[in-house]
Amino acid sequence: MILRGRPSGFTLFFIFRGSVLSQIWGVLLVNIALATLVTMNNGDLFRLKITLTSIPFSLIGLPLAIFLGFRNNAAYDRYCEGRKLWGEIVLQSRNFSRQCLSLITPPESLKPESGLNNVRIRMIYRTIAFAHALRHLLRDTDARSELEPLIVQSEWQNMNRASNLPDYLMHRMGNDLQLCLTENRLDGCLASTIDSTLCSLTAAAAACERIKGTPIPFSYTLMLHRTAYLYCFLLPFGLVDTIGFMTPFVVGIVAYTIFGLDALGDEIEEPFGNLPNDLALDAICRSIEINLRESIGEDHQLAALAPVDFCLM
Repeated sequence: MILRGRPSGFTLFFIFRGSVLSQIWGVLLVNIALATLVTMNNGDLFRLKITLTSIPFSLIGLPLAIFLGFRNNAAYDRYCEGRKLWGEIVLQSRNFSRQCLSLITPPESLKPESGLNNVRIRMIYRTIAFAHALRHLLRDTDARSELEPLIVQSEWQNMNRASNLPDYLMHRMGNDLQLCLTENRLDGCLASTIDSTLCSLTAAAAACERIKGTPIPFSYTLMLHRTAYLYCFLLPFGLVDTIGFMTPFVVGIVAYTIFGLDALGDEIEEPFGNLPNDLALDAICRSIEINLRESIGEDHQLAALAPVDFCLM
């Protein structure tokens, strides 16, 4: 996620970090080079004069703009929903920590040094592991080494048989909740309240998996890509007879806008990745871990992640 203030004046034209120019500069240069070649040859292609008016570009440009706007809105809706879901995970993880500490009757005073042998600390640590496991699941990375210090050894050894680590950890959470009921450390009505919080965490994780597993239909994206490329590469032939030597400049601006919007939609369509404009899941998980460790009075050495070169991961 790019975090920076809005530049002013001419500095807007010299910002590379956080823009989509790094993704489209190749095709943009090819488009400008073609426009320059068309201008130099006055619209001739192998001695054949290609005459195009602005009418077909007006007819194509309007639906193209509508399609781009619709697709980018759909992509941003996915991005925004992903952020709301992770906000829900932050909220429910804090609620769960508070409920564990205040509703589960402790036979002994809570001491962070007691570690995972204390069921309340074990459940809170498992919530931290849940957030990290979900982040790795959404990014298709391996979470096991990061989760080892956060869960008991038997659970860590059994993770190899689990295809969905967040769901596996929620099942283990249910086992500990049942243990508290069996040992009369938790009233049944209060257990229902805690279980409701666990259900909210599970629902948020499942919704994130839905976003990851259901991209915008490929045929729609392919049609938009093809139309955008054809429009921009044919545009010089429609402008050269009207604006002459200014054709490469105008084509460059139009192509930058269309290719840029197209690339931006591709980037935010999958909000859980590692690209600069994706959600800062590392920072969110670090925030959850700090909050939950502090809730049990642990003296940790963790610090909130800060943007590096304006990019927060």
